[in-house]
Amino acid sequence: MNAEQILFILFGAVSLIGAIAVISFRHPIYSALSLIVTFFAQAGLFVLLGAHFVAAVQVIVYAGAIMVLFLFVIMLLNLGTLSVKGAIGTKLKGFAIILGILLAAEGIYIAMNALNDTAVASAEPAAITTTTYDIGELLFSKYLLPFEVTSLILLAALIGVIVLVKRDSQEENQNR
Repeated sequence: MNAEQILFILFGAVSLIGAIAVISFRHPIYSALSLIVTFFAQAGLFVLLGAHFVAAVQVIVYAGAIMVLFLFVIMLLNLGTLSVKGAIGTKLKGFAIILGILLAAEGIYIAMNALNDTAVASAEPAAITTTTYDIGELLFSKYLLPFEVTSLILLAALIGVIVLVKRDSQEENQNR
């Protein structure tokens, strides 16, 4: 086993543990910090794949800007531990399960296409994406469906957060 394989296993394990920690912690600050660890591990995986631009974007945009925004919103809203009870909690768990299944299906779709592409790529010379234009062209042509499904999942998560925050603020106003 060479150093690259050991680093791949290490970054993959850290990424997996960080992702599980994101959904396991009840306190939103701990979840956000676990997400930062996951983003850095993903950036390490991108470096191992030779996608240095994507790794840099991962660190700068996601681990930097987006997570600072998340932490700012969490602290601004003064969110405590999340507890969902009753019929709404059951609906949210069902919705989360459906979104999880959709995300797993998307991952399987991408993995199957990657396997098909490696079989085709062995027969023809490898096309290397060297510019951001090449990355954008691949993203909006070959990988358009996974890109759109991911955007819909993120939109659903955003709507869910807005509903939770709005409901909590309405309950606080009624209690005053």
